[in-house]
Parts: sequence; structure tokens; C-alpha cells
Amino acid sequence: MIYVDPTILERVNKWLTPFFDTETQHTIKEMIAHDPEGLEDSFYKNLAFGTGGMRGIMGVGDNRINKYTLGKNTQGLSNYLKEQFPNEPIKIAIAYDCRHNSKELAQVVANVFSANGIEVFLFSDLRPTPELSFAVKHLNCQCGIVLTASHNPPEYNGYKVYWEDGGQLVPPQDGEIIAEINALEYSDINFEAISENIKLIDTEVDETFVAASIKNGSFNTSEKAKNNLKIVFTSLHGTSITMIPRVLEEAGYKNVTVVAEQAKPDGDFPTVKSPNPEEPAALKMALELAEKEGADIVIGTDPDCDRLGIAVRNNNGKLTLLNGNQAMVLKTHFLLEQYKKAGKLNGTQFIASTVVSTPMMQKLAESHNVIYKEGLTGFKWIAKMVKDFPELEFIGGGEESFGFMVGDFVRDKDAVTATLLACEIAAQKKEAGSSMFEYLQSIYKEYGTYREHLVSLVKKGKKGAEEISEMMKTLREDPFTEIANSKVIRFEDLQKQEAVTFPSKTIETLDIPKSNVLIYYTEDGSKIAMRPSGTEPKIKFYMSVNTRSTGDDAVAQLQHKIDNISTHLNIN
Repeated sequence: MIYVDPTILERVNKWLTPFFDTETQHTIKEMIAHDPEGLEDSFYKNLAFGTGGMRGIMGVGDNRINKYTLGKNTQGLSNYLKEQFPNEPIKIAIAYDCRHNSKELAQVVANVFSANGIEVFLFSDLRPTPELSFAVKHLNCQCGIVLTASHNPPEYNGYKVYWEDGGQLVPPQDGEIIAEINALEYSDINFEAISENIKLIDTEVDETFVAASIKNGSFNTSEKAKNNLKIVFTSLHGTSITMIPRVLEEAGYKNVTVVAEQAKPDGDFPTVKSPNPEEPAALKMALELAEKEGADIVIGTDPDCDRLGIAVRNNNGKLTLLNGNQAMVLKTHFLLEQYKKAGKLNGTQFIASTVVSTPMMQKLAESHNVIYKEGLTGFKWIAKMVKDFPELEFIGGGEESFGFMVGDFVRDKDAVTATLLACEIAAQKKEAGSSMFEYLQSIYKEYGTYREHLVSLVKKGKKGAEEISEMMKTLREDPFTEIANSKVIRFEDLQKQEAVTFPSKTIETLDIPKSNVLIYYTEDGSKIAMRPSGTEPKIKFYMSVNTRSTGDDAVAQLQHKIDNISTHLNIN
């Protein structure tokens, strides 16, 4: 006889009631009979909001993405919106990506909102996530939803929630909404759509977004420079195909070759193991085409078009992938130069990044006399900075995971405008007889050579979650005093909102929201951070090292440092 934990079975039985459709009930009964492990993972907890909203594997159960979990979210969110905006007509915008079931789930979400008397603007077809963020403000909505799992594998989908400023939910709203959702039973969901409350949107929003993207991402590049830049672009089967080629063309870039085999949106992502531009293998086809075409720059985006990978030619003419930190530094430095050239730096501007990204961002801010702000992982914190400091002008900023935001017209990472910005830099540097790669080297020469490295340990399922929890507990309760033969000079525990400086052991309170993140700073200038992923079954280790050396010597030195840190942490 197959054993099922009674607690799990109690949760399962709620789904074996007439409210749930017969297909769902049949699937659950099959799992009870043949897949108790899968059943446990599907029901042992409620799927939670993380740094990127709610994201998970599609399937039946409380811990899966399906019409009932998303319906319950939407019902709770509807109730919350009515509480927050009691005397206003409530409007909400909804977009979706190329993933399996995204269109159908978007319709379910639209139906539930409409059933609750909320006016819904539903994109008629798939659109990039940054366009949804833009649409929330453009259409004066109180809220926005995008159905996406970003760069996760094909079996995933997700539900990102945006507020009226166009940024993703942040505390305390996320906690209040979760409380509202958890207070509901599935039977409380109103699935009965009121069709007149749902309006399809497309071209008008597209045109306005394109114009705004070009305005914010263009910096007086000559027509000759644009014509002379050879670009290879891949959408990796995602939504960016609907927007990036158009933006580049209307901005004046005519020499763009799209990877045809990856141009069609497809939730199976058939040509890649993972549609994540952070992984070099994802850009393999684009790099091969770029070599054939003699391209200067390669751009690849993730399925919902908020992250982009970039490859440029190095000093030997070989295409080289930039990591997220390098791309962020290049774009930020260029923006700062443009603002300086235009005489727009007056002490009221800021740039932003995250606690796990390169310390170079602060160096750039200091050298240009602009304010630097640092937040937790996730672009929602950068969007919150824009909202919290309306007296300051946001120039741009990003994070190590290949996200960047240009100006504040979009309040999330925006691969559309960031692509245009990257092409502007590449075109201008080529026209000047240089390159993006040489530009990066010149920045290193001025500020020191920095290198970052990320190690992600995958720990799937309930058992994996417990392992990650135990690892963080050990690292928190017994912190390192040295790492790779370099003394720890500062240890930050963002969960405790506390920092300890060594050797004095001075304790200070950190002015940052609580988060399960630990950060070490060592005597040789290294920074090591560790955190569980909020959206994937992973624990992540972020390493940043630096040297005053440049060129090949610097590369070798920094790799040696990273290898030593990885060995010390036992994460090779």
C-alpha cells in the first residue's frame, strides 16, 4: 500500500470536491495511486511570492501554477484592490508570454477580475513584460499582471503583480495581499466573467511604448554609425520578437539579422536547453550566425523580454559574452557620460543596483557625483526607489542577473530599451575607431578590474528546500572569520538587519528590509553573498573580486581568487 502523509492528504481532499473540474480530480487520483512523491511536492505548501512574483511548475495542487491557484490569487487581489481604492473605478492591465497555457491562464485571470467588477485591459496577444509595466501607468491602472516564468524551464509559469506606479509589489503590500489570499477558500473564487468588463488592447499601447523606448534609449548616434553597425538578434522563442526588431528599425538600425530558427514564439524552447541569456549555451546559434555575418554585436533576450545577454568582439576580434555586471557597468557609465556631456548632472540624479551586484556601480556614482542607491535582489526594489524619491531623477541601473532599466518610464527591467542602448554604445564606439570591449577595458583601467562569479546549487522539492534552509542556518550561526586566506572585515545578515565589523566587532543596524541574505567582505576587497532563490529551488553564491591590474594578468589573478573562494565554500 502506498503511504501518503495525513497532512498532505487533508490538503488533497479539498481538491476532490465538486468545485474542481473532473480532469483535475482525475489527475490527483492518479497521483495518489502511482506518484506519492509528486503528490507531496504538489500539495505540501502554498506556492509563495518571491523576488519575481509567484513562479512555479504547472500542474494540479496548492504548490503548482494552475487556474485555481491563480484564480485564488486573483480573487484575493480583487478584494484587496477594492479595500485600497474604495471610491474609485478599478482598472487592471494583463499581459502574457509565449509559455504553454499563458494565454489561457491570462484569460482566467481576466475573467476573475471582471467577475469582481474590475475593468480589465487584456493584451490581444503576447507582449514583453516591460510593455506591461509601461501600460499600467499609461492606462492609469491601479494594478497589472503578467503571466510569465521569465527564463525558467518550459514546465514553469508564473504570475507577476504590478502596482499603480508600474513597479512590482513590495512590502507591506505583498504580505497584505498574501494574507487576503490565504484567508480565502478555493470556493470563494468567482470565475463567472462579465465580458463587457474586458477590453482587448494592442496597437495604441505598442506605438506609445515604442516611441518612449526610442526617446529614452537614443543618444544622438549618427545615421552613418547606425548603418555601419552589424547586429545579430535572437528572441530565444520569446516575446521580444514582437517589439525589439521594430524598436531598432524605427530608431534607425537597419543592419539587423534575426536568428530565424528562434524567432517563432514557442513554449517548448526547442533550440535551447534553457532560454536564459545568462547561460552561454543559449546564445550559441546567435554567435554562430554572427560569425557568419561578421556582426559587431549579438543580443539575446529571455522569453518575457526583461533580461538581455550581449556578446561583443574582443581585441582579437573574437565574440565574447559580457556578464550581467559588465553589461550593467558599460550601460551605466555611458549614461553618466551622456548626462555629463549634456550638463544634466546637478546632484539630484541617482543610479541603482542590488546587494549582490558589482561594487563598481558605487564607484561610478562617486566619480560622477551622483547618488548611489542599493537594494535587495529584484527589480521591484529599484522601482520602489524611483517611487520613494520623486525629487531625484533616475538615470539607470541594473542587477547582475542581466536586467537593466533606462530612465523611469518603465518600472521594471527592460530588455527592449536596454537593447537599443547597447546598440547606441556599440555604434558610437565603432564610429570612433574603438569598440564596446575596449570601452570596458578603459573603465577597468580607471576604476580597477572587477570580476563576478555566480554559483547556483539546485536543491529540488521539499527535501531540497530543507537542505537550503539548513545551509543558511549553519552559515548564519557560525560565520566565517576568513575566506580563502583573507580575513573577514565585515559580515552582514540582512535577515537580522545587522552588520558586524571586524576586528572591533562593532554592531550596526542596517536600514534595509529583512531578507534571507548573508554578505561577507574580506580584507583583499572581495565580496561574497549568499541567498536562497525566491523563484527557483536554488541557493546562490555571488562572488566579487577585484585587482588594480589590467589585461591578461588581471584575468588570471581574479580567476585564481574566485577558485580559492569556491574551494573554501565547498561549492566548486
